[in-house]
Amino acid sequence: MSKPSSFDYGWVVVAAGALMTCIGFGTMLSLAVFLQPISEAMGWSRAGVSAAATLDFLCMGFAAFLWGTLSDRFGTRIVVLSGSVLLGLGLVTASQAASLWQFQLCFGVLIGIAVGSFYAPMMALASAWIEKNRSLAVALVSAGMGVSPVTVAPAASWLITAYDWRTAMLMIGCAAWALLIPACFLVRPAPSAAGSATTDATPEVEMNAAQALRTPQFIALAAAHFACCAAHSGPIFHMVSYAMVCGIAPLTAVTVYSVAGVSGLGGRLLLGALADRIGAKPVLVGGLFVQAMCIATYLAVAQLGEFYALSVVFGLAYGGVMPLYAVLVREFFGARIMGTVFGAVSAFASLGMALGPWAGGIVFDTFQQYTWLHAGSFAIGLAAVAVALSFPTRRPSLDLGRATA
Repeated sequence: MSKPSSFDYGWVVVAAGALMTCIGFGTMLSLAVFLQPISEAMGWSRAGVSAAATLDFLCMGFAAFLWGTLSDRFGTRIVVLSGSVLLGLGLVTASQAASLWQFQLCFGVLIGIAVGSFYAPMMALASAWIEKNRSLAVALVSAGMGVSPVTVAPAASWLITAYDWRTAMLMIGCAAWALLIPACFLVRPAPSAAGSATTDATPEVEMNAAQALRTPQFIALAAAHFACCAAHSGPIFHMVSYAMVCGIAPLTAVTVYSVAGVSGLGGRLLLGALADRIGAKPVLVGGLFVQAMCIATYLAVAQLGEFYALSVVFGLAYGGVMPLYAVLVREFFGARIMGTVFGAVSAFASLGMALGPWAGGIVFDTFQQYTWLHAGSFAIGLAAVAVALSFPTRRPSLDLGRATA
């Protein structure tokens, strides 16, 4: 009898998750906008400032696994509330950093740990609340990442222009506290997690997290997500800088990044709905292939109109594939251990994300251009397609669970 209200409130949880991923990833990725102003104002190299983003993704990866395990054990609300407090703290302290190592510690470590608390736990919770249209639900949570380039990034750019980078980062940190902390209190456990008698006919009843992490399904998902993120993280993070190298004005260059973000939002919704119809794996493989082709195309663009057109297609591809990993984890491992398993998959993804910003900074400091960044990212993108094609479509064997029971 309580099912209709439970179903309705699930979309409130989805909305809260979308806000968290928007603010969390938006503030972290806003370093792309801060990159040049910080480098010029402080005299720090682009590679040094970009290293903060590398630390972000490394810390986010390790923290995602821990946060996912904690959310399975203690609930999602306390996890995202802790992350919200840490996120604002990281931004506020980074805004006052006097040296590069202090900035890297505050922006790279604290913010990375904080953002890790949002994605995997909220994706797992959304998939537990929503049974029908599950792919769309997790796509909407992930859509916050797509909204961030048209919210946080333009706000950061305007604040930097109006004030300076320190004031801009301080104000964004305070705004993050004001938005996220109240949203955490909208987060509630799904009815099944709270003791409902309903169960999901998946291997979760028989398989624990340690066993799941040894299956071919987990290995393939982790490897594909790693390669996927390693491929697109560099072109995304250095998109604004690359456009400026091509002669595009700074504020206009930010709009190129924003177009990719809006398109990524559409890609999440489009590919999420498509996955509900034809399955997550074929949609994932197709999206990864389009992503790789778009990365290669960056080698040939230089004009503003070309950047906009490529941003639309690239955003659809990289944005659309991101939620599909969570869908596949939910389908093959169930809800009970999803926080832990998807947190582990996200950890590998974060390692991939950590490569791009760092590699792009090294490439630019060495060659004063981004050609080798895009060529290397294209090769890694093709590897992601190959790994995704190898994903086993049979459920993990229940014999593994019985053998250790």
